[in-house]
Amino acid sequence: MDFISTRDPERTPHKFSDILLGGLANDGGLYLPVEYPQVDDATLTRWRSVLVDDGYAALAAEVVSLFVDDIPLEDLRGICARAYTYPKFSDPDIVPVTKLEDQLYIGHLSMGPTAAFKDMAMQLLGEFFEYELARRGETLNILGATSGDTGSSAEYAMRGREGISVFMLTPAGRMTAFQQAQMFGLQDANIHNVALDGVFDDCQDIVKAVSGDLDYKASRHIGAVNSINWARLMAQIVYYVSSWIRVTGGNGAEADNSQKVSFSVPTGNFGDICAGHIARQMGVPIDRLIVATNENDVLDEFFHTGGYRVRSAAETQATSSPSMDISRASNFERFIFDLLGRDAERTADLFGVKVKEGGFSLTADPIFPEASAQYGFLSGRSTHADRVETIKDCWERLEVMVDPHTADGIHVARGLVDQVSTPIVCLETALPVKFSETILEATGREPDCPERFADIMNAPRRVTELPNDVDVVKKFIDDNVA
Repeated sequence: MDFISTRDPERTPHKFSDILLGGLANDGGLYLPVEYPQVDDATLTRWRSVLVDDGYAALAAEVVSLFVDDIPLEDLRGICARAYTYPKFSDPDIVPVTKLEDQLYIGHLSMGPTAAFKDMAMQLLGEFFEYELARRGETLNILGATSGDTGSSAEYAMRGREGISVFMLTPAGRMTAFQQAQMFGLQDANIHNVALDGVFDDCQDIVKAVSGDLDYKASRHIGAVNSINWARLMAQIVYYVSSWIRVTGGNGAEADNSQKVSFSVPTGNFGDICAGHIARQMGVPIDRLIVATNENDVLDEFFHTGGYRVRSAAETQATSSPSMDISRASNFERFIFDLLGRDAERTADLFGVKVKEGGFSLTADPIFPEASAQYGFLSGRSTHADRVETIKDCWERLEVMVDPHTADGIHVARGLVDQVSTPIVCLETALPVKFSETILEATGREPDCPERFADIMNAPRRVTELPNDVDVVKKFIDDNVA
């Protein structure tokens, strides 16, 4: 299995272990497999048995092995087994699925150490990094940006690991108190938190600028954990497979490999749902992929109009589902690359030039209807009032408490249920405890706090405030590199 950049017309091949440590391609593009591996009925049947008999980690090794041919299979199995363990994940199923109502289910992705779906990929990424760095005898300085959950998930996955330092940029004042406490309360010497004077897109722009300085990137051994890193999407494919298996009957007599399942995914950076797109392209029986945005609705606007109109920092709203307060979705490039028939030159023009000028439009392009017809995408938008009402309804009527982002996914799924004939799994974003202010507004009560987070708000804070300046961030890295 080789990988290519979305912006490379020469389709230069790269191996997994090389793109793992680099993250962003040198030409500014994102890596994807040369072609998606295909799964048949026999493979799906085997995967059912693997999940039920051997567990989530074993299924993860099966899926990952389709993409990774430069790490021995037994080592891959060990990496996955170390990543997905109980009680590090608080449920033995790792990703349980429960029925919410009628056609709707919830895929519980918040069982990890930071109670966010990002743990699903980060725990695997941490194991991959440590394995490959030890194999090469190298060090890595991870530079990332977070609007909330990526940062804490990355830091908890990388804390204390040999040869790894983490530099995480956060938008100052734009995260909840719990999210800040999770990150800023870590005292590990290899973890460096930066509160940047800007919004998430500013943080992401600095990560891309540093990664785009190839000499600096090489000299400082800069790597990435944001969803620009292919390994994260690869890890996320696994829970689409496991959720499909659980909804369609495990491996019992009632199991049906022809039964399709749809997914509603709260998204800002398009990473989580991009993994679903790839799973669908592989042949996993996925019907519809529902993009659920908040008031920062650049993606919803595209799927309705064909216009991708990025917003400035000033136009990006601060909402009660803050992890989705994003107006330039990095992973969207991967989908557009596929939509354009993998035309690297056109992709490079759209994302390397047009996006910097404010966006682009495929409205008049005959290929645009394929986004829904061929690739299965639907979309919808949720507001603060919508998510508050959804949280309230789920709690009072169904006795299920959900976080604001998951509420966005449920709200949008409910609005589209008449257009979808299959079960819809709403992918959970995080535990409600991370967003207590909105939960209190919606339900009149504080969310339950799991015992493992009981003292998190009391920890001393360790964070550095910096201006929105690439050179200043580079100097901070220089002063603290591994």
